[in-house]
Amino acid sequence: MPGPAFLRGDTVDLHTVEEDDLPFLHRLVNDPRVWRSLFNADPQTMADEQAFYENVVTADGEVHLLICDDGDPVGIIGLNSIDPSWGIAEVGYYVDPDAHGQGYATAAVALLVEYAFDQRRLEKLKADALATNEASQRVLEKNGFVEEGRFREHGYVDGERVDVVRYGLLASDR
Repeated sequence: MPGPAFLRGDTVDLHTVEEDDLPFLHRLVNDPRVWRSLFNADPQTMADEQAFYENVVTADGEVHLLICDDGDPVGIIGLNSIDPSWGIAEVGYYVDPDAHGQGYATAAVALLVEYAFDQRRLEKLKADALATNEASQRVLEKNGFVEEGRFREHGYVDGERVDVVRYGLLASDR
């Protein structure tokens, strides 16, 4: 069961990740419709999820929150690799494929962007998306992110090299 709501929005809330949420995250991260877009083709065990929780979720320097609709988890979002000296961080997220197309990722990114700029005083956010993941690109673009570059044939999905598109958003862009 998700922890308390940390950020509240009109359509989603972002809750703290609790140890009880690991089975949900474990199921999602091993769903082929999810892991193909995560830059990681390795199967994840429950021990891997526990290590992620202990070494990443609860560690200082990153923010990871469950995307919830009426208290029910539908995905996860995070500010990764926060660099307070440069004022930048990377945004990462994924949503349960059964909940795709309902605006959850777009709403969650909007909440996280507001938090990053207004509470954490960050100046820039970046995010990467596989060129084949048009839905993720639309989420970023709807939130004001602009394409800053392309890493040609940087990813490998389903036996093919694919480009990775780098997006950026400046606090002054809002």
